[in-house]
Amino acid sequence: MKQRFLTVSSFLLCITCSVEATAQQSPTLHIGVKAGINSTKVSSESSNLEGKYGFGYQAGIMTRMDFSKLYVQGEILFNKRKASYDLKDESSAKMKWNSIDLPVVVGYKIINNKDFNVRAFAGGVYSYAFNENTSAVKSFQDSFKKFDKFNVGITGGIGIDYKNFTMDFRYETGLTSISKEFKSKPHSFSLGIGYFLF
Repeated sequence: MKQRFLTVSSFLLCITCSVEATAQQSPTLHIGVKAGINSTKVSSESSNLEGKYGFGYQAGIMTRMDFSKLYVQGEILFNKRKASYDLKDESSAKMKWNSIDLPVVVGYKIINNKDFNVRAFAGGVYSYAFNENTSAVKSFQDSFKKFDKFNVGITGGIGIDYKNFTMDFRYETGLTSISKEFKSKPHSFSLGIGYFLF
């Protein structure tokens, strides 16, 4: 819990400093919707498990505060995630779960035109998992009954904007384990397409 608090606090401090540095400019607020796909793998320190990526999807809403080339973007996303393991005895395990993710990123527009932008961004994400389901041998299922519903992670990526349309490609990794017994952390790539309503 202390680690989570320090991580979130440091991230919020970075955002605050970035916003204060551009406070002289008039910010512009945008609100929109987005949807996309994700590919998730759950790593493990156990030598008996080899994680593999599985495909899922996401959808939600987003807000962006523009400060000229700098911006802050927050999202509320529903994610359907899937992953799998190959076990040492040649059996396999499949995992799937839903999550509500709250990413907040600070970005910089490398190309900043009226109708076209190229961006790079990084930030943090807080996730709450639910409806988790594991298909595997009983010992594996019992271990994942300790599935931690709360996860803090970091994310970063690149994106482009064309008028009101936006597209992001990002990588996300967990800082905390979703299974304390296997010390399993989620890693995912996602491609999202959105539209700013204004």
